[in-house]
Amino acid sequence: MFRHVSGSGCTVSGGEVAGILVAVFWAILVSFLAVALARLAQTLRATTKLVADVTDQAVPLLADASSAVRSAQTQIDRVDAIASDVQEVTSNASALSTTVASTFGGPMVKVAAFGYGVRRALGGRKEDVPAKTPRRTVIVGRTVSRRSSRGKRD
Repeated sequence: MFRHVSGSGCTVSGGEVAGILVAVFWAILVSFLAVALARLAQTLRATTKLVADVTDQAVPLLADASSAVRSAQTQIDRVDAIASDVQEVTSNASALSTTVASTFGGPMVKVAAFGYGVRRALGGRKEDVPAKTPRRTVIVGRTVSRRSSRGKRD
């Protein structure tokens, strides 16, 4: 490894210097890799702890969400049943209304028309009642009846 040259101290060959440099370089590289791996291990431990904490909190939340969804589905089923019943009641009320209108509507209109006709017929025969006098409107200087003023337009 070392050569003794007469008259001088120890000499090192170029290959030996290169070997020493490579060894120092590898030692520095291994040190950096060891630090990087240590930090990576620390990060992985923190990530594992974080995932465990999230899992511990997420499982009860998911259970509550599942329960809420089941409850909502039950309520939707109830509302659907109520809406179906309301639709049936509405159709029954419509049918009943149509039946009542067809059964009583025509005869009631005929009775009302007959009563009106009888009143008109009896009302025209009374001779005791004086005829109504048309109302008059006074315009400065002359008198105009309302019936004649409605037909005329100035």
